[in-house]
Amino acid sequence: MVRGKTEIKLIENTTRRQVTFSKRRSGLFKKAFELSLLCDAEVAAIVFSPTGRLTTVPSLTPTLRLLLAVITFFPWFFTRQID
Repeated sequence: MVRGKTEIKLIENTTRRQVTFSKRRSGLFKKAFELSLLCDAEVAAIVFSPTGRLTTVPSLTPTLRLLLAVITFFPWFFTRQID
């Protein structure tokens, strides 16, 4: 049985949005961990929740701290829209 394509749009209900965010964040981190193991690669993911809470995989290493400092110093570069 084939599923239809899911339309990607903002979830209006804040509770549903938070639940979806948590589930998708867990899935993203699981994929990052699997990629790291399967390909012997260094993988990092930085996610800010809608409330501004920071979560990273792996935990904050010196390299990730440096990257976060750059993101904090140049927020306009990382938040611009790409056409």
